[in-house]
Amino acid sequence: MHGRASLRRAAILAAFATTGFLASSPARAEGPQTIAAAPALPTQSPAAGSACPIAPEQARFDFPLPHTARVLASGKPIKIVALGSSSTYGAGASSSAGAYPNRLAEELTRRFPGHEFIVLNRGVNGEEITDMLARLDRAVIAEHPDLVLWQVGTNSVLRDRALPPHTGELHEGLLRLKATGADVVLIDPQYAPRVIAKPNCRQMVSLIAAAAKADHIGVFHRFQLMRHWYEVEHLPFETFVSPDGLHMNDWSYACLAKALGMAIAEAATRPIATAGGVR
Repeated sequence: MHGRASLRRAAILAAFATTGFLASSPARAEGPQTIAAAPALPTQSPAAGSACPIAPEQARFDFPLPHTARVLASGKPIKIVALGSSSTYGAGASSSAGAYPNRLAEELTRRFPGHEFIVLNRGVNGEEITDMLARLDRAVIAEHPDLVLWQVGTNSVLRDRALPPHTGELHEGLLRLKATGADVVLIDPQYAPRVIAKPNCRQMVSLIAAAAKADHIGVFHRFQLMRHWYEVEHLPFETFVSPDGLHMNDWSYACLAKALGMAIAEAATRPIATAGGVR
C-alpha cells in the first residue's frame, strides 16, 4: 500500500504532445502537462519474454550526485530535467507514457518510497547540441532542476557533422548548467543500426566521455549498454530498436529508465570523500 501511495505522489511533467510518437513526428511542443504514473504499456512482440540485463557496473556514474543527495536527505521533492532530442522525447514508443523520463519517475519512486520526483521531458525531435544550447535557459535552467540528464550527439552523428566544435559546445552547456548548482549527467548515443553505420559514431561517444571527465560529471553509457545487449546477450536489434533502425522502443526505454534509476540511486547515496574522511 505504501508503494502504491508513493507512486501516486510521483508527479511527472512531460514537455511533449501526447500523440505522434513515430520517428517522423514533427512535434516540438514544450508546454508541460501533468500526468499520473505511467500506465502499463502493451509489450512489443519482439521483446516479449526478454529480460532487461543490467549489471551494476553498467549503471554507475564516475562521479557522485552531491546536490541530489542533499535534496534527497532533506525529504524535499527532487526535480529532474531530461534534455535531449527524439530519444528523450520518446520517438519509437507506443505512447507518451513509454518515453524514458516517464518511466524514470516510476523507477525512482519505487527505489525511494515516500519521496516525490518531478521529471520534466525537454526532448525535441531532431535537435543537435546548438539547438539545445539556444533553449537551455528557457527549457532547463528556468525550471531550477536538481539534476539534469542531457542526452546528446546522435543527430550530429547522423548528419556527419564535424566533431571538434562539439567539445567547446558541450563545455559551454555544462558550465551553464553547473553554475545553477544542479548535478548534470550526459547520455551518449544509442547503439542502433543507423547510428553504428556512421564512421564517426564511436568518436562521438569518446568525445562525450572526455568532455564529462574534464568537467567532472557523470556519463550514462547508453551506447555501451545497448552494444552489450547485442554482442554479449545476443538480443536481436528488433528487441530494443524500432523498425526505423534508429529509435528505441517501449522495452528499451523501460530498460534505460531502470538502468538510470539504478545509477542515480547509487550516485545519490554514495559516500563522498572529504578532507575529514568519508561522509
